[in-house]
Amino acid sequence: MILECTEHKATGLKGTSRYITTKNRKNTPDRIELKKYNPIMKKYTVHKEIK
Repeated sequence: MILECTEHKATGLKGTSRYITTKNRKNTPDRIELKKYNPIMKKYTVHKEIK
């Protein structure tokens, strides 16, 4: 599962902030949102599941 920053896309800055993680698909079938650190923006932002 890949998490991608939502705020970074809106700013138009170069690059993307992505994290790779795993989840239990049986317990959480819908897409998840987590607050993760974005090194390009230098702050914690919401990352949503894209795959």
